[in-house]
Amino acid sequence: MGISIGLVGLGMFGSSFADLFRSHPLVSRIALCDREPERMARFATKPAWKQKFNPKDVYNSLDDICRADLDALVIITQPWLHAPQCIQAMESGKHVYSAVPIISIPDGDEILDWCDKLVNTCRKTGMHYMLGETTFYRPEAMFCRRMARTGAFGDFVYSEGEYFHDVDDPGCNLRDVVRGRLDSKAGQESIAIEESYRKRGIKSGPMHYPTHSVSGPMCVMNAHATKVCCWGTRNTTDPFFADSSFSNETAFFHLSNGATMRICEHREIGIPGRETFRIYGTKTSFEDGNFLDKHKPTALTVEQMRDPLPEDVAAAFRAGVTQPDFYGGHGGSHAYLVHEFVDAIAHRRTPAINIWEAARYMAAGVMAHKSALRDGEILAVPDWGDAPGAAPAT
Repeated sequence: MGISIGLVGLGMFGSSFADLFRSHPLVSRIALCDREPERMARFATKPAWKQKFNPKDVYNSLDDICRADLDALVIITQPWLHAPQCIQAMESGKHVYSAVPIISIPDGDEILDWCDKLVNTCRKTGMHYMLGETTFYRPEAMFCRRMARTGAFGDFVYSEGEYFHDVDDPGCNLRDVVRGRLDSKAGQESIAIEESYRKRGIKSGPMHYPTHSVSGPMCVMNAHATKVCCWGTRNTTDPFFADSSFSNETAFFHLSNGATMRICEHREIGIPGRETFRIYGTKTSFEDGNFLDKHKPTALTVEQMRDPLPEDVAAAFRAGVTQPDFYGGHGGSHAYLVHEFVDAIAHRRTPAINIWEAARYMAAGVMAHKSALRDGEILAVPDWGDAPGAAPAT
């Protein structure tokens, strides 16, 4: 028995997932939702969509698609809308997949409040929430989780993670990203929201988008942050950073397993973009695609690091996605994110990147930013506990 899914938000990023969700063999019906009709028309007219898509399943608002008889919604909208939209969807009886981050707003206390609301909504409604964090399904993370389950690392000692994304990175220029967001209807509405924070003197920072850097070490070690100290560097001349307290933030965490973790979230750095992590244990370690013991490194290929997808899922993706590499972007993580969410909902299990896991990523970044604002003061990181009945991450 297949499940029905609605795709909410079909901009540049959301549209890159559409064919993967439509192709999954456990999806029997798919619906589309966007405030801009031409975005939906690109998929509604595709011959390959006829088997699972009915032209009646087109919706112009979240309110409308929440009233539809669908099992789940995939919400890839503007980042400041994620949390409230996910809550609305769950309260309407739908499981949700959310693009990262949980929410993007300047006020750290509000971010933590939204984490709390999402946890409570999952408990109250019984609906599942999954965060679409790409690092979790990069090949390196999958390989390291496999090794961690066998005890190959020994005791974890230290880890590092970083998301180096210069504002003018030619691969993804952040000025262009902001301009693109403001071109949409939701983007224009966000201007007044941003001004309300500006009037209160509340500024954000790179650590408010921490998931790409913290999730790798944390998911491998199955640990979460308990304490943090952080420092930042300021850019006072570039208008792009006018609403940010810092252009770069570097944090040091104490983890629940006794290990330590250094995290960099940098938006002004003179190297190509980098999204990676390293793990060090008492027996072996992992860095830069190499599995290391105390004597020699073992270089690994991407295929050696990846977990295999089920054969029927891989075949369906291969047939249904037009790109040469059906795995998709962000290190080939997209196909795994889609499969994990669909499989979890179809089999009524808790997704690997559930709200309890996602809140741990977000809280780590929020408290790191608070520490940077206090010149490196050591702060406790709040935690909502483990997901009820969650299976081990795979």
